[in-house]
Amino acid sequence: MADPSPADPATLAQIRRLPHSIRPVVVCDVDEVVLHFIRHLEIFLDRQGFAFAEPVYRLKGNIRRRDGSLADDATVQSLIAGFFEDECGNQQLVDGAAEALDALSASADIVLLTNLPGAANRPVRQRLLAEYGIAYPLVTNVGPKGGAVAAIASGRSGPLVFIDDSPLNIRSVRASLAGAVLVHFVADPRFLASCEPIEGVGLKTNDWAEVRTYIEALLQA
Repeated sequence: MADPSPADPATLAQIRRLPHSIRPVVVCDVDEVVLHFIRHLEIFLDRQGFAFAEPVYRLKGNIRRRDGSLADDATVQSLIAGFFEDECGNQQLVDGAAEALDALSASADIVLLTNLPGAANRPVRQRLLAEYGIAYPLVTNVGPKGGAVAAIASGRSGPLVFIDDSPLNIRSVRASLAGAVLVHFVADPRFLASCEPIEGVGLKTNDWAEVRTYIEALLQA
Protein backbone atom coordinates (compact mmCIF):
# COMPACT_ATOMS: atom_id res chain seq x y z
CA MET A 1 0.00 0.00 0.00
CA ALA A 2 1.27 3.47 -0.88
CA ASP A 3 2.40 5.81 1.88
CA PRO A 4 0.68 9.19 2.38
CA SER A 5 2.09 11.78 -0.04
CA PRO A 6 3.02 15.29 1.13
CA ALA A 7 1.69 18.14 -0.96
CA ASP A 8 4.04 20.25 -3.04
CA PRO A 9 4.41 23.72 -1.42
CA ALA A 10 3.48 25.53 -4.64
CA THR A 11 0.37 23.37 -4.92
CA LEU A 12 -0.59 24.11 -1.31
CA ALA A 13 -0.28 27.84 -1.99
CA GLN A 14 -2.81 27.50 -4.81
CA ILE A 15 -5.18 25.47 -2.63
CA ARG A 16 -5.09 28.12 0.09
CA ARG A 17 -6.37 30.64 -2.48
CA LEU A 18 -9.46 28.56 -3.27
CA PRO A 19 -12.73 30.02 -1.93
CA HIS A 20 -13.63 28.63 1.49
CA SER A 21 -16.37 26.02 1.24
CA ILE A 22 -17.89 23.20 3.27
CA ARG A 23 -19.69 21.68 0.26
CA PRO A 24 -18.89 18.25 -1.14
CA VAL A 25 -16.11 18.46 -3.72
CA VAL A 26 -15.22 16.63 -6.90
CA VAL A 27 -11.47 16.78 -7.49
CA CYS A 28 -10.91 15.96 -11.13
CA ASP A 29 -7.80 15.36 -13.20
CA VAL A 30 -7.55 16.89 -16.68
CA ASP A 31 -5.35 14.80 -19.01
CA GLU A 32 -7.10 11.66 -20.27
CA VAL A 33 -10.11 12.52 -18.07
CA VAL A 34 -11.44 15.91 -19.22
CA LEU A 35 -9.10 16.36 -22.19
CA HIS A 36 -7.80 13.61 -24.43
CA PHE A 37 -4.10 12.98 -23.83
CA ILE A 38 -3.08 9.59 -25.18
CA ARG A 39 -4.47 10.09 -28.69
CA HIS A 40 -2.65 13.42 -29.01
CA LEU A 41 0.55 12.08 -27.49
CA GLU A 42 0.64 9.16 -29.93
CA ILE A 43 0.42 11.58 -32.88
CA PHE A 44 3.13 13.78 -31.36
CA LEU A 45 5.41 10.81 -30.67
CA ASP A 46 5.00 9.55 -34.22
CA ARG A 47 6.12 12.92 -35.58
CA GLN A 48 9.25 12.64 -33.42
CA GLY A 49 9.96 9.08 -34.53
CA PHE A 50 8.66 7.35 -31.39
CA ALA A 51 5.67 5.25 -30.31
CA PHE A 52 4.31 3.44 -27.26
CA ALA A 53 5.85 0.01 -26.88
CA GLU A 54 2.53 -1.31 -25.55
CA PRO A 55 -0.78 0.18 -24.33
CA VAL A 56 0.03 0.08 -20.62
CA TYR A 57 -0.13 2.88 -18.11
CA ARG A 58 3.53 3.77 -18.00
CA LEU A 59 5.62 6.37 -19.80
CA LYS A 60 9.18 5.57 -18.70
CA GLY A 61 10.31 2.30 -20.24
CA ASN A 62 7.32 2.25 -22.59
CA ILE A 63 8.31 4.60 -25.43
CA ARG A 64 10.39 3.17 -28.26
CA ARG A 65 12.07 4.48 -31.38
CA ARG A 66 11.12 3.20 -34.81
CA ASP A 67 14.08 0.83 -34.70
CA GLY A 68 12.55 -0.78 -31.61
CA SER A 69 15.00 0.59 -29.04
CA LEU A 70 13.52 2.02 -25.86
CA ALA A 71 13.93 5.71 -25.10
CA ASP A 72 15.83 6.44 -21.89
CA ASP A 73 14.20 8.37 -19.04
CA ALA A 74 15.76 11.71 -20.02
CA THR A 75 14.45 11.37 -23.57
CA VAL A 76 10.96 10.49 -22.32
CA GLN A 77 10.96 13.50 -20.02
CA SER A 78 12.03 15.74 -22.91
CA LEU A 79 9.33 14.30 -25.17
CA ILE A 80 6.58 14.90 -22.60
CA ALA A 81 7.75 18.48 -22.01
CA GLY A 82 7.79 19.05 -25.76
CA PHE A 83 4.32 17.61 -26.11
CA PHE A 84 2.84 20.07 -23.64
CA GLU A 85 4.68 23.00 -25.19
CA ASP A 86 3.31 22.12 -28.65
CA GLU A 87 -0.09 20.58 -27.93
CA CYS A 88 -1.39 21.88 -24.60
CA GLY A 89 -3.68 24.32 -26.40
CA ASN A 90 -4.96 21.77 -28.93
CA GLN A 91 -6.24 18.86 -26.84
CA GLN A 92 -9.76 17.70 -27.60
CA LEU A 93 -12.50 17.45 -25.00
CA VAL A 94 -13.54 14.00 -23.80
CA ASP A 95 -17.18 13.40 -24.76
CA GLY A 96 -19.62 14.24 -21.98
CA ALA A 97 -17.09 15.80 -19.61
CA ALA A 98 -18.39 19.37 -19.77
CA GLU A 99 -22.02 18.34 -19.38
CA ALA A 100 -21.34 15.98 -16.48
CA LEU A 101 -19.24 18.49 -14.56
CA ASP A 102 -21.84 21.20 -15.12
CA ALA A 103 -24.56 18.96 -13.70
CA LEU A 104 -22.43 17.90 -10.73
CA SER A 105 -21.52 21.53 -9.93
CA ALA A 106 -25.10 22.06 -8.75
CA SER A 107 -24.43 19.82 -5.75
CA ALA A 108 -20.65 19.95 -5.29
CA ASP A 109 -17.66 22.18 -5.86
CA ILE A 110 -15.46 21.19 -8.80
CA VAL A 111 -11.67 21.54 -8.52
CA LEU A 112 -9.42 20.55 -11.42
CA LEU A 113 -6.12 19.13 -10.17
CA THR A 114 -3.59 18.58 -12.95
CA ASN A 115 0.07 17.59 -13.13
CA LEU A 116 1.25 20.07 -15.73
CA PRO A 117 4.92 20.71 -16.52
CA GLY A 118 5.99 24.28 -17.21
CA ALA A 119 4.39 27.38 -15.68
CA ALA A 120 3.71 28.79 -19.15
CA ASN A 121 1.35 25.90 -19.89
CA ARG A 122 -1.08 26.83 -17.12
CA PRO A 123 -2.73 29.85 -18.84
CA VAL A 124 -2.81 27.92 -22.11
CA ARG A 125 -4.71 25.11 -20.41
CA GLN A 126 -7.05 27.52 -18.64
CA ARG A 127 -7.96 29.22 -21.92
CA LEU A 128 -8.63 25.91 -23.66
CA LEU A 129 -10.81 24.64 -20.83
CA ALA A 130 -12.75 27.92 -20.78
CA GLU A 131 -13.37 27.57 -24.52
CA TYR A 132 -14.96 24.22 -23.75
CA GLY A 133 -17.13 25.79 -21.04
CA ILE A 134 -15.06 24.37 -18.19
CA ALA A 135 -14.08 27.28 -15.96
CA TYR A 136 -13.65 25.67 -12.55
CA PRO A 137 -10.63 26.40 -10.32
CA LEU A 138 -7.46 24.86 -11.76
CA VAL A 139 -4.70 23.71 -9.38
CA THR A 140 -1.40 22.56 -10.86
CA ASN A 141 0.63 19.90 -9.08
CA VAL A 142 3.80 17.84 -9.36
CA GLY A 143 4.14 14.24 -8.20
CA PRO A 144 1.55 12.08 -6.43
CA LYS A 145 -1.68 13.91 -5.62
CA GLY A 146 -2.58 12.51 -2.20
CA GLY A 147 -1.36 15.43 -0.12
CA ALA A 148 -3.00 17.99 -2.40
CA VAL A 149 -6.34 16.18 -2.30
CA ALA A 150 -6.20 15.90 1.49
CA ALA A 151 -5.58 19.66 1.68
CA ILE A 152 -8.54 20.37 -0.60
CA ALA A 153 -10.74 18.19 1.64
CA SER A 154 -9.72 20.00 4.82
CA GLY A 155 -12.63 21.78 6.51
CA ARG A 156 -15.32 20.27 4.29
CA SER A 157 -18.20 18.32 5.78
CA GLY A 158 -19.33 16.55 2.64
CA PRO A 159 -17.77 13.70 0.68
CA LEU A 160 -14.76 14.12 -1.60
CA VAL A 161 -14.72 12.36 -4.95
CA PHE A 162 -11.39 11.98 -6.76
CA ILE A 163 -11.33 11.25 -10.50
CA ASP A 164 -8.01 10.41 -12.15
CA ASP A 165 -6.48 8.22 -14.85
CA SER A 166 -3.24 7.45 -13.02
CA PRO A 167 -3.09 4.36 -10.79
CA LEU A 168 -0.24 6.06 -8.89
CA ASN A 169 -2.41 9.08 -8.06
CA ILE A 170 -5.39 6.97 -7.09
CA ARG A 171 -3.26 4.91 -4.69
CA SER A 172 -1.71 8.12 -3.34
CA VAL A 173 -5.13 9.59 -2.54
CA ARG A 174 -6.32 6.32 -1.01
CA ALA A 175 -3.31 6.41 1.34
CA SER A 176 -3.59 10.11 2.17
CA LEU A 177 -7.33 10.61 2.64
CA ALA A 178 -9.43 7.94 4.29
CA GLY A 179 -12.98 8.01 2.97
CA ALA A 180 -12.21 9.56 -0.41
CA VAL A 181 -14.45 8.17 -3.14
CA LEU A 182 -12.18 7.00 -5.96
CA VAL A 183 -13.13 6.99 -9.65
CA HIS A 184 -10.62 5.55 -12.12
CA PHE A 185 -11.29 7.19 -15.49
CA VAL A 186 -9.21 6.50 -18.61
CA ALA A 187 -10.70 7.84 -21.83
CA ASP A 188 -8.70 5.58 -24.17
CA PRO A 189 -10.34 2.12 -24.14
CA ARG A 190 -7.05 0.28 -24.80
CA PHE A 191 -5.31 1.80 -21.82
CA LEU A 192 -8.41 1.46 -19.63
CA ALA A 193 -8.53 -2.26 -20.40
CA SER A 194 -4.84 -2.66 -19.52
CA CYS A 195 -5.25 -1.17 -16.02
CA GLU A 196 -5.54 -3.75 -13.28
CA PRO A 197 -8.26 -3.27 -10.65
CA ILE A 198 -7.21 -1.00 -7.78
CA GLU A 199 -8.38 -1.70 -4.26
CA GLY A 200 -10.81 0.92 -3.03
CA VAL A 201 -11.92 2.20 -6.44
CA GLY A 202 -15.68 2.59 -6.58
CA LEU A 203 -15.97 3.03 -10.33
CA LYS A 204 -13.67 2.27 -13.26
CA THR A 205 -14.88 3.68 -16.57
CA ASN A 206 -14.37 5.89 -19.61
CA ASP A 207 -18.00 7.04 -19.74
CA TRP A 208 -18.84 10.45 -18.26
CA ALA A 209 -22.57 9.65 -18.16
CA GLU A 210 -21.72 6.74 -15.86
CA VAL A 211 -19.55 9.01 -13.71
CA ARG A 212 -22.36 11.56 -13.38
CA THR A 213 -24.91 8.90 -12.37
CA TYR A 214 -22.52 7.38 -9.84
CA ILE A 215 -21.60 10.68 -8.17
CA GLU A 216 -25.15 12.05 -8.17
CA ALA A 217 -26.35 8.91 -6.38
CA LEU A 218 -23.54 9.32 -3.85
CA LEU A 219 -24.38 12.97 -3.19
CA GLN A 220 -28.09 12.21 -2.79
CA ALA A 221 -27.54 9.35 -0.34
